[in-house]
Amino acid sequence: MTCRALLASLFGLASCVAVAGDATGDVTGLHRDMVFDQYPDVATSSQLIRRLVSPLNAQRIRQQAHATGIAIREQPIDLSKERFTVYVPAHAPPEGYALMVFVPPWDEARIPLTWIPVLERRGIVLVTAAASGNDEDVLDRREPLALLGAANAMSRYHIDPRRVFVGGFSGGSRVALRLALGYADLFHGVLLDAGSDVLGQQIPLPPRELLEQFQASTRVVYLTGATDTSRQQADRQSRQSLKQWCITDIDARTIPWTGHEIADPSALDRALESLERHAPDDAASLATCRARIDKDLNEQLDAVEASLARDERDRARSRLQDIDLRFGGMAAPRIVELASRLDAATPK
Repeated sequence: MTCRALLASLFGLASCVAVAGDATGDVTGLHRDMVFDQYPDVATSSQLIRRLVSPLNAQRIRQQAHATGIAIREQPIDLSKERFTVYVPAHAPPEGYALMVFVPPWDEARIPLTWIPVLERRGIVLVTAAASGNDEDVLDRREPLALLGAANAMSRYHIDPRRVFVGGFSGGSRVALRLALGYADLFHGVLLDAGSDVLGQQIPLPPRELLEQFQASTRVVYLTGATDTSRQQADRQSRQSLKQWCITDIDARTIPWTGHEIADPSALDRALESLERHAPDDAASLATCRARIDKDLNEQLDAVEASLARDERDRARSRLQDIDLRFGGMAAPRIVELASRLDAATPK
């Protein structure tokens, strides 16, 4: 997830530029080194673990905390020490701004200056956090910082909650996909610029209600350079995994004559337009797909039950691990109950 080959000319190091406008929060324009102070419940450790960590891994985290006597900090971030960069267009649309939370692969909180005219024209507020690049811990920093940025922007500016999106570049794009899945009740679209993963392998599925919301209401747009061959292949595998999990509101866009580089303004503009153009619903196909998944999941959990009944503890444990990896939060709470029964049956 490391990305070092970036064109410095794309980014501005200018100080905050204020523009007269009609934002309801601070003055409009480009703001660097912003400090936020709102701590929403969605960014607490308990919510992060519930939404973004598979059930058995979540159980291990709690067990380890109990065994060591070290309490899990409910809020891993001290906002007084964090800095954000925000761009606010000069004029808000009547329904409010759209919001894009951008997860970077680099450590600086910077916005490509060439993107600003696109954000301005489309009425999109963009927020990005410093010290949230590829070298930072995903669960302890990158994800909560993105959520805190979203919540503080929504409390400060007139944001249309139907147009709240998350995106990223390279490794940041992969984090954005995790966030979009686990927070489908917050983000209604995800922009994946040259970075993606396979659901049920590299990314755990969230709890059932969040996956179903993602299936029904989240738009996924892939945007990758034509000559970025490894990411193009990763995107194809990622898209196939989405379809296997009944996610079909997908668009894949290619940037011509481009390698592993952040999107240029024209490509960004087209991707943002696509992000707000949802595909028509197909309720019957979705119901059939969900029923297939439920049947598969229940059969695998029943197989664990059978292994436990035969006292085949090693086979039961192996099957539980496979289910946890593949189905993630979809398997809760039954997978946790089976794991507890297995632990109780295992000699200490």
